[in-house]
Amino acid sequence: MKKFRLYLMMTIVSLCALPTVTYAGDKNPAATEPKEIPVEVQNKLDRLEEIKEMDKSDLSRVEKKELRKEVRTIKADLKSTGNGVYLSVGAIIIIVLLLILLL
Repeated sequence: MKKFRLYLMMTIVSLCALPTVTYAGDKNPAATEPKEIPVEVQNKLDRLEEIKEMDKSDLSRVEKKELRKEVRTIKADLKSTGNGVYLSVGAIIIIVLLLILLL
């Protein structure tokens, strides 16, 4: 059992000692193809641009308030569409090891 712990500790140390620099994308980002934007997201972005370019000086107070609410809801929708939880391989290994040790 002592050898197992020793080997486990050596494995953990060797994994931590590896270079931790990783690249999220290619080294040449200009050569990559642009990602397609879904239609509903593009419509929301277009609406935000329309509101930004709109002349708001002749609008009433209530209309300005409605526009602000619309902008907030659109931005909240856009933020919620692309979010997710991403775990690296190292984090998954550490979680598994902790589960093994604790259980």
